[in-house]
Amino acid sequence: MSSADLLVDGFGRIRESVHDVLDGIGDTELQYRTDPKANTIGWQIWHLTRVQDDHIAGAGGLAQVWLSGGWFERFSLPLDRGDIGYGHIPDEVAVVRAPASLLAGYHDATYEQTVEFVRGLTEADLDVIVDRRWDPPVTMGARLISVLADDLQHVGQAAFIRGLIERLA
Repeated sequence: MSSADLLVDGFGRIRESVHDVLDGIGDTELQYRTDPKANTIGWQIWHLTRVQDDHIAGAGGLAQVWLSGGWFERFSLPLDRGDIGYGHIPDEVAVVRAPASLLAGYHDATYEQTVEFVRGLTEADLDVIVDRRWDPPVTMGARLISVLADDLQHVGQAAFIRGLIERLA
């Protein structure tokens, strides 16, 4: 198994978990907050997809699906076009509202671009510096693992919230 195969598997697991969380969920559950400052399931899924989209596009020199695929317009959120949710305060979390089908559609489109890009990587590509703003500079491999780790944390948080909702019902 190559590194690219492992990465494709990892992003596929995130996609499966996103679909598990969103399966049969309603708008009320997507906006549920465990307390007034907590993130919602809808925000978690939107954010993890925005991070994947932004970071993969940046590392690979690709257009973001959010911008090139019309998703920014479909979501119609009162946020900047480049917003990925990093550092959102509770009021910003609250404006991220979208039905499960829209969240899943954006995630699937981002996943498709991610997997197409990752499948084309060679072992040598993983050592290429993609971000010199850090010390040490960030390699393609480190960036991809960072995205995987961030996405897994957020989809896990979304699944936890869904589990709480189901136990409280």
